[in-house]
Amino acid sequence: MGGALTRYRVIAWIVGVALAVLVLIGMPLKYGFDKPTVVAVVGTAHGWLYMLYLAATFDLSRRSDWPLKRMLLVMLAGTVPFVSFYAERRVSHWLTDAEQPRTPEPVAG
Repeated sequence: MGGALTRYRVIAWIVGVALAVLVLIGMPLKYGFDKPTVVAVVGTAHGWLYMLYLAATFDLSRRSDWPLKRMLLVMLAGTVPFVSFYAERRVSHWLTDAEQPRTPEPVAG
């Protein structure tokens, strides 16, 4: 599962950065200064990268046996600026916490 998590984390960051550039730089340039180049380039790239994000999320969710609701919410995280960063951290914590062996607490006698 380590490879699937790494793939997910990398594409989540790439999609998050692309969406942030699109919203924070591209949209103001397009609608404020009539310069649509950044939106055309980054928007197209984000669309293709989002498809990879969906595939990586699906792969990771099947390997981790997530419920459908969790999988869909993580998939939607790539559509809202900055939420993919939050989702990536949450997913990383869910999976690394699940892999940690639990040591029993000592019982006082």
